[in-house]
Amino acid sequence: MATKIRLQRGGRKNYAFYSIVIADARAPRDGKFTEKIGTYNPNTNPATVDLNFERALYWVEVGAQPTDTVRNILSREGVYLMKHLRGGVKKGAFDEAAAQKKFDAWKADKVKGLEAVRAEELKAKKETAAKELEAEKKQNAEVAKKVAEKKAALAAAKAEEEAAKAAEEAAPAEEAAEAAPAEA
Repeated sequence: MATKIRLQRGGRKNYAFYSIVIADARAPRDGKFTEKIGTYNPNTNPATVDLNFERALYWVEVGAQPTDTVRNILSREGVYLMKHLRGGVKKGAFDEAAAQKKFDAWKADKVKGLEAVRAEELKAKKETAAKELEAEKKQNAEVAKKVAEKKAALAAAKAEEEAAKAAEEAAPAEEAAEAAPAEA
């Protein structure tokens, strides 16, 4: 029986979520499988992988063939590195403790790199939000300035209109005042 390590699709439309499974090569993609060894969520940044490391390592060592995507996932999780280190232990190049020490150092470096990516992404997101806020404040200030100018123009026009009305009302009163002493 040819055994494959592959992804089994789940999730919903436009939001894929995968299970990492061990299945017969002849079984359908989402069909019968032997064992589920983890999950893979490509929708997060970086992609989230939850993997049963020991079972994945066991299946790789007994000859299960991963698909290309699963091979990349297993490689990033360190399954192939551990297989390589165990091969070195079997050949006598170094002991089990040295192999585990090398793997732990690699894993710590990998985690440090992922944390740096997350921190950089968070920083970029904050900078973008700050720029957007600044642009919005600038735009609001321009709008407020235009509104103030418009209100000032309206107030000036209204004052001018009231002055004209007052002048019109004052003119007939002055004419009447001038006409009254002339008659007397």
